[in-house]
Amino acid sequence: MKISYNWMQQFIKAELPLTEQLDLLTDLGLEVEGNTPFESIPGSLKGVVVGEVLDCVQHPNADRLRVTKVNIGQEEAVQIVCGAPNVAKGQKVAVATVGTTLYDAEGKAWEIKKSKIRGEASSGMICAEDELGLGQSHDGIMVLDEAVTPGTACADIFPVEQDQCIEIGLTPNRCDAMSHMGVARDLKAGLIQRNIPFEWHLPNTNAFKVDNTSLPIDVIVEESNACPRYLGLTISKVDVKASPEWLQNRLKAIGLSPKNNIVDITNYILHELGQPLHAFDADKIKGKVVVKKLADKTPFTTLDGVERKLDAEDLMICDGDTPMCIAGVFGGQNSSVTENTTKIFLESAYFNPISIRKTAKRHGLNTDASFRYERGIDPEIGEFALKRAALLIQELAGGEITSEIVEVAQPLPEKASLFILFERITKVLGQEIPKDELIKILNALEIEITNVNEDGFSMNIPRYRADVTREADVIEEILRVYGFNNIESVNVMKTFYPEFNLKTPHALTQNIAQKLVGQGFQEVMNNSITSPAYAQFSAQLDAIAKVNLLNPLGQELSQMRSSLLFSLLEVVSFNQNRQRSDLKIYEFGKVYRTTEDGHQEDRKLALALCGNATKEAWNSTDDKADFYHLKGSLMSLFESLGINNISEQASELDLFSAGIELKSRKKSIAQFGIVDATILNKFSIDQEVVYAEIDFTTLYELAFSKDIEVQAIPKFPSSRRDFALLIDEGVAFKELKNAASKIDRKILTSINLFDVYQGKNLPKGKKSYGLSFHFSDPNKTLTDKHIDKVMQKLKMTFEKEFNAVLR
Repeated sequence: MKISYNWMQQFIKAELPLTEQLDLLTDLGLEVEGNTPFESIPGSLKGVVVGEVLDCVQHPNADRLRVTKVNIGQEEAVQIVCGAPNVAKGQKVAVATVGTTLYDAEGKAWEIKKSKIRGEASSGMICAEDELGLGQSHDGIMVLDEAVTPGTACADIFPVEQDQCIEIGLTPNRCDAMSHMGVARDLKAGLIQRNIPFEWHLPNTNAFKVDNTSLPIDVIVEESNACPRYLGLTISKVDVKASPEWLQNRLKAIGLSPKNNIVDITNYILHELGQPLHAFDADKIKGKVVVKKLADKTPFTTLDGVERKLDAEDLMICDGDTPMCIAGVFGGQNSSVTENTTKIFLESAYFNPISIRKTAKRHGLNTDASFRYERGIDPEIGEFALKRAALLIQELAGGEITSEIVEVAQPLPEKASLFILFERITKVLGQEIPKDELIKILNALEIEITNVNEDGFSMNIPRYRADVTREADVIEEILRVYGFNNIESVNVMKTFYPEFNLKTPHALTQNIAQKLVGQGFQEVMNNSITSPAYAQFSAQLDAIAKVNLLNPLGQELSQMRSSLLFSLLEVVSFNQNRQRSDLKIYEFGKVYRTTEDGHQEDRKLALALCGNATKEAWNSTDDKADFYHLKGSLMSLFESLGINNISEQASELDLFSAGIELKSRKKSIAQFGIVDATILNKFSIDQEVVYAEIDFTTLYELAFSKDIEVQAIPKFPSSRRDFALLIDEGVAFKELKNAASKIDRKILTSINLFDVYQGKNLPKGKKSYGLSFHFSDPNKTLTDKHIDKVMQKLKMTFEKEFNAVLR
């Protein structure tokens, strides 16, 4: 954002050099990215002096040239060849002396040098007004008043304004500083804090008065949510013409091109106060001004001559049903102010920031008005800005105010009210600031202190500070005015350990991430906005009511994702195409759906494995990441979180060619399996991918539900016994384990499956399981007799319940 230093000084003048003022603005959070000089006349007329033409004769070698002798205040007159038809003896003229730099219409510099023109020496140039930047005429040289003295610097005759254009890197939250008044207001707070004297001035609108009510125009606001406040008035008998030099210089200093006095004044108020205004030709308004939305695809030609098709959600300023302006964004060609305009309707409004942002984005427009409306302007300044503009129009364009101010408005929102503890401020800043100093800072920021007690103070935040809504925001305001550099550093290093609760969602996320990274997984982060085509890969996902974007960037990014699977498959495909096929990845993210109560977000944790489970090495063989690797990772994770008693059942998700659903306490906690090859083909993935999706909400409910118990390593030795069982193919290890766990749980500590065999030398429909049983007693050494007794019970149980045969 560009700020004119001279313009800012109309609000505040401080006994502080420019460089120090710029440093102070940066310290206050309005980072000054640079400043460049501005001259109302390029070159500031340096080297241009008054000359008196002593002699003027025809050039001997050119019909259209004259050879002149010019007195420029030196001992001897200089000879200058001039081609202007109006040059004559006795004239006082503007002379660019040798070495002077002039600028052409495009701003390119060129230097006056001694030269010969058609054989005659020329030491300087007699200038026309456009060559000096004093006007547009090039019909002839500029003839000056006879009273001026030769040799006088033209800069002493023609006022040249010199200014500094300050470039501020404004952060999006600082909507209050999007004007010269806003920047000056921040500077004032900094000066107050540092006890630097200054003068503060605000424009005065006390002279505003309605001359008559001969041209009232009614206003109807049909969309009060999109336009909470709308004000307007009419001004008649205006003379539309070029703006005076001072106004043109203000606009030029910040990079704006002057148009005419009416348009320039609306731009001036926008950059002075931060309130966008719009002027309509009142003669072109045939009915009432109506703030409404029009039918989709309604054609509308904007000021740039482009015909645009309106969206049904675009807020429009209309003459009845005829559109005149895209509210808060861009004016219309048919209602604009021209040199023939004599009556205007002046608008000052507060529009909903979200509505303006969406409209500006839809049409690809980014105007000074939309830039401010999108971020949120001061909802209270509209009337003051309207009066200020009306007075300037009367001053610069004549005319009379011919209507009362028409206002259609909703009640202003309540000011944000906060109570902040002094102790809290000290804790956040790391340093105690005296109470009087805190109150001084807040008063400088125009934050109203409503009550102060021993513990803290309550306050009301100005409505123009839309970014200050929380305790942290106020503390930040205090810190930036107090000065980051004024927070003392200490020689002793202090380390503060924040309170850490394992049972918060954030802490659980960190805990899980550490465990997964320890298992060799890498975290990925994907866009929650995805292609609607992905949901069609699954009949179950396709049946879910989706969340579609109203204003998508394109069809491929038009829907909120309903599963994390496709995001991870994009990552797998991307890496596979770059010869990275061994992946272990995870992502925390949300999935979205529409319910009867509105939109719903569910947090998930997704894992995906493909390629080799371990890195290639001389001492290891290729081990493909498969279903069981992923299951092992999941069970290890759940066990570390204190989630036990997990049951398994077949997954019904059609994303998998084979899958398992895991439950704990009758709640579904995860689904995992082998991704269906049809889906993999959609992403051009030519290897098996195993995928798991965990419901984070359920995981959070179940994790650490019991205190973690720590046990000492047993003092007494453990024992192991094995069985080789011949069982039916349909019997699962889990069934055997559950049956065995019911027998003497005190000493049977674990049961493992170490071998599975199906094939030759076995009866049809049978398989062989190798089971290991581990025994331990924390209080004594187990005898063989005791263990044999348990093993006999196990054998009988397996024979009875599973028709097992001991091999």
